[in-house]
Amino acid sequence: MVPAGVGKTREAANDSAERQGVRGRPPETVSTSRARAAKMRALCTDDSYGNRMITLAIIAITSIVSFMAFNNVRLMNDLILWPPAITRHREYHRLVTYGVVHADFNHLLFNMITLFFFGRSMEGFYTARLGMLGFALFYIMALVVSILPTYLKNRRNPNYRSLGASGAVSAVLFAYILLAPWSRIIVFVVPMPAIIYAALYLVYSIYMDRRAQDNVNHSAHLWGAAFGVAFTLLLRPEVFSYFLSQLAQPRF
Repeated sequence: MVPAGVGKTREAANDSAERQGVRGRPPETVSTSRARAAKMRALCTDDSYGNRMITLAIIAITSIVSFMAFNNVRLMNDLILWPPAITRHREYHRLVTYGVVHADFNHLLFNMITLFFFGRSMEGFYTARLGMLGFALFYIMALVVSILPTYLKNRRNPNYRSLGASGAVSAVLFAYILLAPWSRIIVFVVPMPAIIYAALYLVYSIYMDRRAQDNVNHSAHLWGAAFGVAFTLLLRPEVFSYFLSQLAQPRF
């Protein structure tokens, strides 16, 4: 799942911002509106090398630890989310470390590719507001928040285990969608607008979470997505009006 036509998306965003409903408004208001839209676009699309370092560091650490854990059962058991270890032994680090181990190579690859393409855009957004480690803070909080409902539900279940960065990656992805809803992404070689993917993803995750017939923690995906949206809006409330203005200008 990767963003397609990033350059074209940015140009389209620029054009659409210029065409927003500004007729009949005073020139200074039009200028202010355009300036705010331009500033928001800059925050949404800043993927310069300097604003990718935290994303690359997260990918590197997650990949290295996951590969080590593939062949090291003890390491896997020390890092995976196992509720009794937290409830009985206060091993709270597991609320974060479960996100640096994965079930297999495909699980790891999908999460890290998604994080690379969307994290490099979002890192600049959080860095601008929270400082150099802003994206790291967002990512760690997403890991914790996305898994907490699962932990609370299974805190006395010795047979339950969960692993993988999917919850935090969902937070990054949905924060990006909030900022660029009509950008085109590739999902299993099928191009579609990000907002359409978000709707399908939510419906599927809710349906599968209720069925509970596979080994995927769909609850973490949903809570991660919700956290990504909520945290972004709390950080910059004006994003909501920007999101609505973009929704009103569909681009397929």
